[in-house]
Amino acid sequence: MPITIIPDLRRGGFILHCEQRLPAPLEEVFDFFSDACALESITPPWLNFHVVTPTPIGITAGTLIDYKLRMHGIPMRWRSEITVWEPPFRFIDLQRKGPYRHWEHEHTFRTDNGGTIMGDTVHYSVPGGALIHRLLVKRDLERIFSYRQQTIRQRFAADPITTS
Repeated sequence: MPITIIPDLRRGGFILHCEQRLPAPLEEVFDFFSDACALESITPPWLNFHVVTPTPIGITAGTLIDYKLRMHGIPMRWRSEITVWEPPFRFIDLQRKGPYRHWEHEHTFRTDNGGTIMGDTVHYSVPGGALIHRLLVKRDLERIFSYRQQTIRQRFAADPITTS
């Protein structure tokens, strides 16, 4: 379940990637992630993250979802657009407003021996570039995605088997 963050030489910025195997059927895993409010349950409490778009939110390509959160105590708003919606295999959300210069998050799902491999690939860049990334952002993202993996593992009683 390693989380890798590498420079994105094509676009500038960085790429975060992680995968984990969940002992649940593809449709069940995708259904969980297709509920925008489920994101609150897998986001660390220290971010004070909340979906502010009225529910229920019907997800399709073009759906806009608004959130509020706190990063290092600073209140922020975040708006994402679902730019790709291909149930039950993948979707992409793109930050339209938020703390990153660029944030494009691809969520993938594929079957694996009766379970599901769930993957996250995020292409992002930050104001302040490599220095701010090294001092703050990289560590924050590693903590956030580590928390997310642990919570998802508990939610689906995941196998200890992981991939990278």
